[in-house]
Amino acid sequence: MELFHLRYFVAVAEQLSFSGAARRLHMAASPLSRRVRDLEHELGAALFERDSHHVRLTEAGATLLPIARDILARADDIPWRLSRVSAGGRDVVLVGVPPGLHESLREGLRTLERRLAGWYDLRRWPGGSEDLARAVARGELAAAFVRLPVRGPEAAALEVLEVLAEPLGAVLPAAEFGSRTSVSLAELRDHAYVVAAPGLAPAYFDRLDRELSEAGVKQRIRLKTGDYTGTGEIVAQGSAFSVSILGERTAMRRYRHEDTVLLPFSDFDPFLVTGLVWRADRYVADPALRRLVARAKEMTGLGEPLRSRRVIRFPKAPPAA
Repeated sequence: MELFHLRYFVAVAEQLSFSGAARRLHMAASPLSRRVRDLEHELGAALFERDSHHVRLTEAGATLLPIARDILARADDIPWRLSRVSAGGRDVVLVGVPPGLHESLREGLRTLERRLAGWYDLRRWPGGSEDLARAVARGELAAAFVRLPVRGPEAAALEVLEVLAEPLGAVLPAAEFGSRTSVSLAELRDHAYVVAAPGLAPAYFDRLDRELSEAGVKQRIRLKTGDYTGTGEIVAQGSAFSVSILGERTAMRRYRHEDTVLLPFSDFDPFLVTGLVWRADRYVADPALRRLVARAKEMTGLGEPLRSRRVIRFPKAPPAA
Protein backbone atom coordinates (compact mmCIF):
# COMPACT_ATOMS: atom_id res chain seq x y z
CA MET A 1 0.00 0.00 0.00
CA GLU A 2 1.28 3.44 -1.00
CA LEU A 3 0.21 6.89 0.14
CA PHE A 4 -1.27 7.61 -3.28
CA HIS A 5 -3.67 4.66 -2.78
CA LEU A 6 -5.01 6.34 0.36
CA ARG A 7 -5.14 9.74 -1.33
CA TYR A 8 -7.19 8.30 -4.21
CA PHE A 9 -9.50 6.49 -1.78
CA VAL A 10 -10.11 9.67 0.26
CA ALA A 11 -10.85 11.69 -2.88
CA VAL A 12 -13.50 9.19 -4.02
CA ALA A 13 -14.93 8.89 -0.50
CA GLU A 14 -15.31 12.67 -0.20
CA GLN A 15 -16.73 13.16 -3.68
CA LEU A 16 -18.74 9.90 -3.79
CA SER A 17 -18.02 10.01 -7.50
CA PHE A 18 -15.12 8.51 -9.43
CA SER A 19 -15.43 11.12 -12.19
CA GLY A 20 -15.58 13.97 -9.66
CA ALA A 21 -12.59 12.60 -7.76
CA ALA A 22 -10.67 12.19 -11.02
CA ARG A 23 -11.25 15.85 -11.89
CA ARG A 24 -10.06 16.89 -8.44
CA LEU A 25 -6.92 14.74 -8.83
CA HIS A 26 -6.33 15.85 -12.44
CA MET A 27 -6.38 12.30 -13.79
CA ALA A 28 -8.65 9.99 -15.80
CA ALA A 29 -11.39 8.02 -14.04
CA SER A 30 -10.37 4.56 -15.29
CA PRO A 31 -6.85 4.48 -13.73
CA LEU A 32 -8.30 5.94 -10.55
CA SER A 33 -10.86 3.11 -10.40
CA ARG A 34 -8.08 0.54 -10.96
CA ARG A 35 -5.98 1.97 -8.13
CA VAL A 36 -8.94 1.86 -5.73
CA ARG A 37 -9.60 -1.78 -6.72
CA ASP A 38 -5.91 -2.55 -6.10
CA LEU A 39 -6.31 -1.12 -2.59
CA GLU A 40 -9.48 -3.15 -2.01
CA HIS A 41 -7.69 -6.30 -3.17
CA GLU A 42 -4.76 -5.65 -0.82
CA LEU A 43 -7.06 -4.98 2.14
CA GLY A 44 -9.33 -7.89 1.30
CA ALA A 45 -12.46 -5.73 1.65
CA ALA A 46 -14.76 -3.74 -0.63
CA LEU A 47 -14.53 -0.04 0.20
CA PHE A 48 -17.33 1.19 -2.06
CA GLU A 49 -20.69 -0.01 -3.32
CA ARG A 50 -20.94 0.94 -6.98
CA ASP A 51 -23.82 0.99 -9.43
CA SER A 52 -24.56 2.98 -12.58
CA HIS A 53 -25.91 5.95 -10.62
CA HIS A 54 -24.32 6.02 -7.15
CA VAL A 55 -21.14 5.38 -5.19
CA ARG A 56 -21.47 4.62 -1.48
CA LEU A 57 -19.00 3.76 1.27
CA THR A 58 -19.20 0.27 2.68
CA GLU A 59 -18.77 -0.32 6.40
CA ALA A 60 -15.09 -1.07 5.74
CA GLY A 61 -14.76 2.14 3.70
CA ALA A 62 -16.37 4.24 6.43
CA THR A 63 -13.97 2.72 8.96
CA LEU A 64 -10.93 3.39 6.78
CA LEU A 65 -11.80 7.01 5.93
CA PRO A 66 -10.81 8.71 9.24
CA ILE A 67 -7.70 6.49 9.48
CA ALA A 68 -6.64 7.43 5.94
CA ARG A 69 -7.25 11.13 6.57
CA ASP A 70 -5.09 11.01 9.71
CA ILE A 71 -2.25 9.21 7.89
CA LEU A 72 -2.33 11.68 4.99
CA ALA A 73 -2.43 14.66 7.35
CA ARG A 74 0.67 13.39 9.13
CA ALA A 75 2.46 12.76 5.84
CA ASP A 76 1.45 16.16 4.48
CA ASP A 77 2.92 17.83 7.57
CA ILE A 78 6.42 16.65 6.63
CA PRO A 79 7.20 19.32 3.96
CA TRP A 80 6.37 22.34 6.10
CA ARG A 81 8.18 20.94 9.12
CA LEU A 82 11.33 20.28 7.06
CA SER A 83 11.07 23.53 5.07
CA ARG A 84 11.33 25.50 8.31
CA VAL A 85 15.10 25.40 7.91
CA SER A 86 16.72 26.42 4.63
CA ALA A 87 20.23 25.61 3.50
CA GLY A 88 21.57 28.71 5.26
CA GLY A 89 19.74 27.93 8.46
CA ARG A 90 17.07 30.63 7.88
CA ASP A 91 13.37 29.79 8.07
CA VAL A 92 11.30 30.05 4.89
CA VAL A 93 7.51 30.50 4.98
CA LEU A 94 5.50 30.03 1.77
CA VAL A 95 2.33 32.04 1.08
CA GLY A 96 0.09 31.23 -1.89
CA VAL A 97 -0.88 33.97 -4.35
CA PRO A 98 -3.67 33.55 -6.97
CA PRO A 99 -3.60 35.19 -10.42
CA GLY A 100 -4.94 38.71 -10.68
CA LEU A 101 -4.30 39.61 -7.03
CA HIS A 102 -5.23 43.25 -6.37
CA GLU A 103 -2.34 45.71 -6.23
CA SER A 104 -3.23 46.72 -2.67
CA LEU A 105 -2.78 43.13 -1.51
CA ARG A 106 0.53 42.88 -3.35
CA GLU A 107 1.62 46.03 -1.54
CA GLY A 108 0.44 44.46 1.72
CA LEU A 109 2.52 41.35 0.98
CA ARG A 110 5.61 43.48 0.41
CA THR A 111 4.96 45.19 3.75
CA LEU A 112 4.62 41.79 5.44
CA GLU A 113 7.89 40.64 3.89
CA ARG A 114 9.68 43.66 5.35
CA ARG A 115 8.04 43.34 8.79
CA LEU A 116 8.84 39.64 9.07
CA ALA A 117 12.36 39.78 7.63
CA GLY A 118 13.84 39.74 11.11
CA TRP A 119 12.39 36.27 11.75
CA TYR A 120 12.22 34.47 8.38
CA ASP A 121 11.92 34.82 4.60
CA LEU A 122 8.35 35.15 3.37
CA ARG A 123 8.12 33.76 -0.17
CA ARG A 124 5.21 33.67 -2.62
CA TRP A 125 3.88 30.56 -4.34
CA PRO A 126 1.55 31.07 -7.36
CA GLY A 127 -1.51 28.98 -8.17
CA GLY A 128 -5.27 28.87 -8.63
CA SER A 129 -7.40 29.47 -5.55
CA GLU A 130 -8.66 25.88 -5.22
CA ASP A 131 -5.17 24.41 -5.66
CA LEU A 132 -3.74 26.88 -3.13
CA ALA A 133 -6.43 26.05 -0.55
CA ARG A 134 -5.67 22.34 -0.96
CA ALA A 135 -1.93 23.05 -0.62
CA VAL A 136 -2.57 24.90 2.65
CA ALA A 137 -4.76 22.03 3.90
CA ARG A 138 -2.01 19.53 2.98
CA GLY A 139 0.60 21.59 4.82
CA GLU A 140 2.61 22.51 1.72
CA LEU A 141 1.95 26.23 2.22
CA ALA A 142 1.74 28.13 5.51
CA ALA A 143 -1.11 30.34 4.25
CA ALA A 144 -2.59 31.62 1.00
CA PHE A 145 -4.66 34.41 -0.44
CA VAL A 146 -7.60 32.77 -2.21
CA ARG A 147 -10.87 33.79 -3.83
CA LEU A 148 -13.76 32.95 -1.55
CA PRO A 149 -15.66 30.82 -0.87
CA VAL A 150 -13.34 27.88 -0.24
CA ARG A 151 -15.16 24.73 -1.23
CA GLY A 152 -14.39 21.06 -0.87
CA PRO A 153 -13.48 18.94 2.16
CA GLU A 154 -10.41 21.04 2.95
CA ALA A 155 -12.63 24.00 3.88
CA ALA A 156 -13.39 22.55 7.31
CA ALA A 157 -9.69 22.51 8.22
CA LEU A 158 -9.04 26.14 7.31
CA GLU A 159 -9.41 29.46 9.11
CA VAL A 160 -10.47 32.32 6.83
CA LEU A 161 -9.88 36.06 7.17
CA GLU A 162 -11.65 38.19 4.53
CA VAL A 163 -9.30 40.92 3.33
CA LEU A 164 -10.71 42.47 0.17
CA ALA A 165 -14.03 42.81 -1.68
CA GLU A 166 -13.81 43.80 -5.34
CA PRO A 167 -16.91 44.81 -7.32
CA LEU A 168 -17.61 43.01 -10.59
CA GLY A 169 -18.93 44.47 -13.83
CA ALA A 170 -19.93 43.37 -17.31
CA VAL A 171 -17.41 43.18 -20.16
CA LEU A 172 -19.38 44.26 -23.24
CA PRO A 173 -18.79 44.97 -26.95
CA ALA A 174 -17.73 48.59 -27.34
CA ALA A 175 -19.65 48.94 -30.62
CA GLU A 176 -22.92 48.41 -28.74
CA PHE A 177 -22.21 49.79 -25.25
CA GLY A 178 -19.30 52.21 -25.76
CA SER A 179 -21.33 55.29 -24.82
CA ARG A 180 -22.91 53.79 -21.70
CA THR A 181 -21.98 54.25 -18.03
CA SER A 182 -23.83 51.17 -16.69
CA VAL A 183 -25.90 48.21 -17.88
CA SER A 184 -28.88 46.30 -16.46
CA LEU A 185 -29.35 42.55 -16.40
CA ALA A 186 -32.56 42.95 -18.38
CA GLU A 187 -30.52 44.38 -21.27
CA LEU A 188 -28.34 41.27 -21.33
CA ARG A 189 -31.05 38.63 -21.67
CA ASP A 190 -30.48 38.42 -25.41
CA HIS A 191 -26.71 38.16 -24.98
CA ALA A 192 -24.69 35.01 -24.30
CA TYR A 193 -22.68 34.89 -21.09
CA VAL A 194 -19.11 33.75 -21.83
CA VAL A 195 -18.10 31.21 -19.16
CA ALA A 196 -14.42 30.62 -18.43
CA ALA A 197 -12.85 27.21 -18.94
CA PRO A 198 -13.37 24.72 -16.06
CA GLY A 199 -11.00 25.36 -13.17
CA LEU A 200 -10.03 28.84 -14.37
CA ALA A 201 -12.66 31.04 -12.67
CA PRO A 202 -13.00 31.26 -8.86
CA ALA A 203 -15.71 29.21 -7.13
CA TYR A 204 -17.86 32.33 -6.70
CA PHE A 205 -18.44 32.37 -10.47
CA ASP A 206 -20.49 29.15 -10.19
CA ARG A 207 -22.90 31.04 -7.95
CA LEU A 208 -22.76 34.03 -10.30
CA ASP A 209 -23.72 31.77 -13.21
CA ARG A 210 -26.82 30.61 -11.31
CA GLU A 211 -27.78 34.17 -10.38
CA LEU A 212 -27.52 35.31 -14.00
CA SER A 213 -29.68 32.37 -15.10
CA GLU A 214 -32.32 33.22 -12.49
CA ALA A 215 -32.32 36.81 -13.80
CA GLY A 216 -33.18 35.57 -17.29
CA VAL A 217 -29.70 35.38 -18.86
CA LYS A 218 -29.94 31.86 -20.29
CA GLN A 219 -27.49 31.66 -23.21
CA ARG A 220 -23.95 30.42 -22.55
CA ILE A 221 -20.68 30.21 -24.45
CA ARG A 222 -18.41 27.84 -22.52
CA LEU A 223 -14.71 28.16 -23.24
CA LYS A 224 -12.43 25.14 -23.27
CA THR A 225 -9.07 26.91 -23.17
CA GLY A 226 -7.59 28.71 -20.15
CA ASP A 227 -6.91 32.02 -21.88
CA TYR A 228 -8.42 35.22 -20.48
CA THR A 229 -7.71 37.09 -23.73
CA GLY A 230 -9.96 34.69 -25.63
CA THR A 231 -12.97 35.93 -23.66
CA GLY A 232 -12.39 39.49 -24.88
CA GLU A 233 -12.14 38.33 -28.48
CA ILE A 234 -15.54 36.65 -28.29
CA VAL A 235 -17.21 39.59 -26.53
CA ALA A 236 -15.77 42.12 -29.00
CA GLN A 237 -17.59 40.39 -31.86
CA GLY A 238 -20.98 41.26 -30.30
CA SER A 239 -24.03 39.55 -28.75
CA ALA A 240 -21.99 38.28 -25.79
CA PHE A 241 -20.64 39.49 -22.46
CA SER A 242 -18.45 38.29 -19.62
CA VAL A 243 -17.88 39.40 -16.03
CA SER A 244 -14.65 40.86 -14.66
CA ILE A 245 -13.30 42.97 -11.80
CA LEU A 246 -13.98 46.71 -11.90
CA GLY A 247 -11.30 49.25 -11.02
CA GLU A 248 -8.00 50.36 -12.45
CA ARG A 249 -5.75 48.79 -9.82
CA THR A 250 -6.85 45.23 -10.56
CA ALA A 251 -4.31 43.05 -12.32
CA MET A 252 -7.12 41.84 -14.61
CA ARG A 253 -7.01 45.12 -16.54
CA ARG A 254 -4.12 43.72 -18.61
CA TYR A 255 -6.56 41.28 -20.26
CA ARG A 256 -9.02 43.93 -21.44
CA HIS A 257 -9.66 43.97 -25.17
CA GLU A 258 -9.52 47.31 -26.99
CA ASP A 259 -12.95 46.68 -28.56
CA THR A 260 -14.73 46.02 -25.26
CA VAL A 261 -15.90 48.17 -22.35
CA LEU A 262 -16.27 47.26 -18.68
CA LEU A 263 -19.42 48.66 -17.04
CA PRO A 264 -20.97 48.37 -13.57
CA PHE A 265 -24.42 46.79 -13.28
CA SER A 266 -27.24 49.17 -12.49
CA ASP A 267 -29.45 46.50 -10.86
CA PHE A 268 -26.97 43.88 -9.64
CA ASP A 269 -24.15 44.12 -7.08
CA PRO A 270 -21.74 41.17 -7.34
CA PHE A 271 -18.41 41.15 -5.45
CA LEU A 272 -15.40 38.90 -5.58
CA VAL A 273 -14.00 38.45 -2.06
CA THR A 274 -10.40 37.51 -1.34
CA GLY A 275 -9.39 35.92 1.96
CA LEU A 276 -6.25 34.82 3.75
CA VAL A 277 -6.52 31.14 4.76
CA TRP A 278 -4.41 28.95 7.03
CA ARG A 279 -4.77 25.61 8.75
CA ALA A 280 -6.23 25.90 12.24
CA ASP A 281 -4.18 23.08 13.78
CA ARG A 282 -0.95 24.33 12.22
CA TYR A 283 -1.61 27.78 13.71
CA VAL A 284 -1.49 26.21 17.18
CA ALA A 285 1.72 24.27 16.47
CA ASP A 286 3.70 26.73 14.35
CA PRO A 287 5.00 30.02 15.86
CA ALA A 288 6.04 31.26 12.39
CA LEU A 289 2.45 31.02 11.15
CA ARG A 290 1.12 32.72 14.28
CA ARG A 291 3.53 35.60 13.71
CA LEU A 292 2.45 35.85 10.05
CA VAL A 293 -1.26 35.98 10.90
CA ALA A 294 -0.73 38.44 13.76
CA ARG A 295 1.27 40.82 11.57
CA ALA A 296 -1.35 40.53 8.82
CA LYS A 297 -4.11 41.42 11.28
CA GLU A 298 -2.20 44.54 12.32
CA MET A 299 -2.10 45.85 8.76
CA THR A 300 -4.41 48.72 7.80
CA GLY A 301 -4.93 50.83 4.70
CA LEU A 302 -4.67 47.97 2.22
CA GLY A 303 -6.23 49.97 -0.60
CA GLU A 304 -8.72 52.58 -1.70
CA PRO A 305 -12.47 52.03 -1.17
CA LEU A 306 -13.97 49.95 -3.98
CA ARG A 307 -17.38 51.22 -5.09
CA SER A 308 -19.98 50.67 -2.33
CA ARG A 309 -17.88 48.11 -0.47
CA ARG A 310 -14.66 49.10 1.24
CA VAL A 311 -11.53 47.07 1.62
CA ILE A 312 -12.04 44.90 4.67
CA ARG A 313 -9.48 46.02 7.22
CA PHE A 314 -7.49 43.60 9.31
CA PRO A 315 -8.60 44.02 12.94
CA LYS A 316 -5.98 44.94 15.50
CA ALA A 317 -4.45 42.03 17.34
CA PRO A 318 -1.71 41.69 19.97
CA PRO A 319 1.68 40.58 18.63
CA ALA A 320 2.29 36.85 18.47
CA ALA A 321 4.50 35.27 21.03
